[in-house]
Amino acid sequence: MPAIPEKYLAGSTRRRVVLDTNVLVSLYVFADSRFAPLRARIESGEWLAITNEACFNEFRRVLGYPLFGLSAERQQGALDSYQVEATRADNVQPGSASLPRCSDRDDQKFLELARDSAADWLVTADKALLRLARRDHLRGLFRILTPEMALAEV
Repeated sequence: MPAIPEKYLAGSTRRRVVLDTNVLVSLYVFADSRFAPLRARIESGEWLAITNEACFNEFRRVLGYPLFGLSAERQQGALDSYQVEATRADNVQPGSASLPRCSDRDDQKFLELARDSAADWLVTADKALLRLARRDHLRGLFRILTPEMALAEV
C-alpha cells in the first residue's frame, strides 16, 4: 500500500474515505452487488480509500473468523485486493480535534483514522459508529455514512 501522498490530505478533489471492516468484508469477500458502485469508485480513483496498520490488521483478523469459513487463499485474496487500492496513513500526525468516545472501543481507531487522515467520510454499517453520526459531534471533521448514504451522495 502506498503511503498517503501529501497532495491528498488537503485540497484534493478526490473523496477521501475510511471504510470500516464490515464494509470491507461486503466489498472484498462477499462482493455485495448493492455496493459494487462503491468499490468501482475506489478502483477508478474517484475515491481514495485510506487505512492504517491497526485498521488493516482488524480486516485481516476478521477474515479469519470461523463464521466466514474462508480458506487462507481466499483471505489473502481479499487482503491483496484491498491493499492494491488502499492508501496507508500510518505516519500522519494525530489531529488535535477531540473525538467522541465510541461505545465499541474497537471502533475508535476508525474515528481516529478519519480525523488524522483528513477523511471526508467514514463509511460503515456499524450501529455504534452510526449513533455518533446522529449526535453531530463530528461537524467540521468528517461525516459517518452508511454505504447506501455514501452512494446517494455522488
